[in-house]
Amino acid sequence: MVYRLALSQMGNKQDADDIFQEVFVRLVKHVHNLQTWKHVKAWLIKVTINCCKKHFAQYWNKNVYPMDTPEIGQTVEEGVPVTAVVGKLPPKYRYVIYLFYYEELSIIEIGKVTGQKESTIKSQLFRAREMLKEMLKGDVDI
Repeated sequence: MVYRLALSQMGNKQDADDIFQEVFVRLVKHVHNLQTWKHVKAWLIKVTINCCKKHFAQYWNKNVYPMDTPEIGQTVEEGVPVTAVVGKLPPKYRYVIYLFYYEELSIIEIGKVTGQKESTIKSQLFRAREMLKEMLKGDVDI
């Protein structure tokens, strides 16, 4: 679950591996602070999201672009997996789509994990679905 979330947010295996490692290093350091194992999944999701955000906030990651990014004006073609299109969403929308559809968390659970209100999660899901619809139609550039 942690690796899938990291991979969906980072977009490449190398960064996802780094995030995965960082999350479990933090788990080992903070395992004594966790009161019950029942909350470990929520804790892991929250820490993974925070590590991804921290990674994106670093100077290097803000100013370096991979060479394999699509050309400007390239649209979604038939047969392109939806996960590839989800990867093109802004991070705040990717998180809610991933948690809702891939991890099958409810809106209430997503709100608890992310620390946001239910109405915010609903709005983000709606906007993300609209963006995906437009991208999959091919009307919007990826």
